[in-house]
Amino acid sequence: MDSRQNIRDYYNSLASKRDFWKKKSKYYQSIIEDFMSFVIPPQKKVLEVGCGTGDLLVKVQPEYGVGIDISDKMVKIASKKYPKYKFLVQDAQQINIVDRFDYIIFSDLIGNLDDVQLSLNELHKVINERSRIIITYYNFLWEQILNIATFLGLKMPQPPQNWLSNTDINNLLNICNFEIVKQGSLLLIPFNIPFLSNFINNFIAKLPGIRRLCLVQYYIVRKNPNTYSDKEFSVSVIIPARNEAGTIEQAILRIPKLGSSTEIIFIEGGSTDNTLSQIKLMIKKYEHHKDIKLVNQYHSKGKGDAVRKGFAKAKNDILMILDADLTVDPEALSKFYNALRLNRGDLIMGSRLVYPMEKQAMRFLNILGNMFFSSAFTFLLDQKIKDTLCGTKVLFKTDYLQIIQNRKYFGDFDPFGDFDLIFGAAKLNLKILEIPIRYRSRTYGNTNISRFKHGLLLFKMMFFAAKKFKFHGK
Repeated sequence: MDSRQNIRDYYNSLASKRDFWKKKSKYYQSIIEDFMSFVIPPQKKVLEVGCGTGDLLVKVQPEYGVGIDISDKMVKIASKKYPKYKFLVQDAQQINIVDRFDYIIFSDLIGNLDDVQLSLNELHKVINERSRIIITYYNFLWEQILNIATFLGLKMPQPPQNWLSNTDINNLLNICNFEIVKQGSLLLIPFNIPFLSNFINNFIAKLPGIRRLCLVQYYIVRKNPNTYSDKEFSVSVIIPARNEAGTIEQAILRIPKLGSSTEIIFIEGGSTDNTLSQIKLMIKKYEHHKDIKLVNQYHSKGKGDAVRKGFAKAKNDILMILDADLTVDPEALSKFYNALRLNRGDLIMGSRLVYPMEKQAMRFLNILGNMFFSSAFTFLLDQKIKDTLCGTKVLFKTDYLQIIQNRKYFGDFDPFGDFDLIFGAAKLNLKILEIPIRYRSRTYGNTNISRFKHGLLLFKMMFFAAKKFKFHGK
C-alpha cells in the first residue's frame, strides 16, 4: 500500500472525530480563521487544498468556493455541512480542476505531502497571473512541543510530518516558479488563557525577533511574472499642482510617451500664483501634440483629494502620480511603466533614499523621518518598504478600483494619498516594489509640506496601521 493511501486511510479514520478535535483546539482554529478572513477579501473565487470538513473555506465567504481533500469521508462530511460549496475527493499532488481561482488556501498541509515540490507545481493548474496562494505551516521549532500535546490528547493526531525550515520553503517556492509577496508568523500561545493569550498573541508575538518563535508561519505567494510579455497599456499621469506655475510646461515636455497612449491630468489645488492660467495656456499650446486635461479642486484641499479626483477622471489602464515640483525626473516614469507592464510588482513606488540627493533636496530631519517610517511600515505591512513618502506611485486602474471597494476597512484617513494606496495595496496582498530615483532640488516655489504638523499626522497613521494590520485579530 503506497504512502498516499496510508494518508487517506489515516484521515478517513479521523473524519468522524474532526469536529471533536476542532473544539479542543478552538482557540488555534479561530486565530487561523481570523487570519484567513483578513487576508482574503469576501466574495472571491477560493480553492482550499486539504479542506477537511470545509469549515475554513466557509469562513472566508467565497463567492465561488471549492474544497479538495484526499479523504473521501472528510469530503462527504463537508458536502453535507455546506451544500452551497463544492467539495471534491482529490490529492494535492494530482489536482484535476479546470477553474482558475483568486485565492488558494494551503493551510497546515505541507507537512503531510510526500512531494511538496510536486504539489506546489500542481497549483499552476488553478491560478492566473493575479492569484494569491496563502500557505500556513508549523514552525519546526515547535516539533517536540506538538508531539507532547498530541501525547497528552490536546491535539489531533497526525501522521509523521515533514519539517521544513523557512529557507526550505523559500527554496521550494522559488524552484516552483513562485515568489513571496508577504511572510510572517502567528501565535506564541496556541491555547486560550483568558486575557493573557490575546495580549501576548496580539502584541508580544508581533514584535521583531520574538515573532520568529511563533507556532505558525505564513506565506502569501504569487506566480513569478512573465518578463517577456510584449503587451502594452495606456497610461494616465496625474499631476497635483498648487503654486507650481514655473514647472507646468517642463512637466508636459519631459513626460515621455508611455505605452499605447498617454494622457496628462493636472489637478489644480487653489494656487495663489498663476498655476491655473498656466495650465490652461499649455493645454491650448499643445492641444495637437499632447492629451492634457485640467481638473479643479475648488474648495477641497490636500494632495490625497487631488489624487483621488485625478484617478476618477483618468480613462487609461495605468495610473501614475507625478509631483508637479519635478523633484522626481518625469523621464523616470518609463521605468515605472515597464516594471508594472512586466508584472514585477502591483504598486510601483519611487525610493529617494538610494542615490545621493542634490543639495537641499531633502532636509536632514525629513531624511530621518523617512528612515524611521520605512522601518515601521516594513514591520507593519510585512513587505520591505524603504521610502513611504515618495510622491511617485504607479498601479493598474483595476487594482485601484479594488482599493476603493476595500477603503471602508480603513476609512478616509489620509490627506497625502500615499498611505491610502500603500495600505490598500497591502490589505489586498498586492506586491509593493520600489524603484530608486534621483531626488532633485526644487527649481520653483516652496514645499507644501509642513514637517512637524504632517510628521505628527504620520505618527497617527503609523498607529492606525498597527491597529489595522497587526492587532486586528482578537
